[in-house]
Amino acid sequence: MNFTPTADRLIPDLDPREQIVMLARTLWHEGYRDHLAGHITYSPGDGTLLCNPWLLTWEEIYPEDILRIDLEGNVLEGKWPVPLGIALHLALHRARPDVTFAVHNHSEYGTVWGDLLEVPPAYDQSSSLGGGELVLVDEYDGAVNSMEAATKAVASIGSADRALLGGHGVFVIADTAAAAFLRAVALEQRCKNAWMVRVAGGPEKTSLPDWWLDRQANSDGNGYHGFWEAAVRAQLRADPALADIIVDRSR
Repeated sequence: MNFTPTADRLIPDLDPREQIVMLARTLWHEGYRDHLAGHITYSPGDGTLLCNPWLLTWEEIYPEDILRIDLEGNVLEGKWPVPLGIALHLALHRARPDVTFAVHNHSEYGTVWGDLLEVPPAYDQSSSLGGGELVLVDEYDGAVNSMEAATKAVASIGSADRALLGGHGVFVIADTAAAAFLRAVALEQRCKNAWMVRVAGGPEKTSLPDWWLDRQANSDGNGYHGFWEAAVRAQLRADPALADIIVDRSR
């Protein structure tokens, strides 16, 4: 079995399907759990995408459930239907073929700030992690199972890496699963802590200095070694059957 050393621990080398599974399961525990909603896509750069299936929650999928689809949303490999709203990802990967991982869900606190049509401040160190530009898409043009609405949303996101979608949810883009996880977790923590500060009647402006915020914004999300790996290990401990599947595949 092959292992990749990270920090002072080890995790198995994960193939793209396993990375999607781990993103889904770990983010489910970080507030990305609106029942059957949400999509995770991975682009291998060959005109196809890997994505999670419809009808299964993020906490219960296995590598064998992951679909391969084309950029029209047709299933090429897999036994499940394509998730509703996949047009958002199709539009993104068409417009930005360089994107590797994309994550969309209706996270608990991120959705609230999208509903408020506000980008919350990052009040603390952990909330500022992950890097990339965060934007607000403040127009709701309908459910993104409509390609027209999806294309408008993607155009509004532009070249940003994270977005709060008004009346909808959140979108996170990254070049690795580790970066996607960190960006998604930090965004939800930012939204949660900012809400708590607002409810407590705290300051409207963060005390974090501009130099710190600028440094974090310029990160590609891959520098926090051990963060993703710890979450993966927790999922492998929680589901021995999943661990066995990954071990058997790695041998």
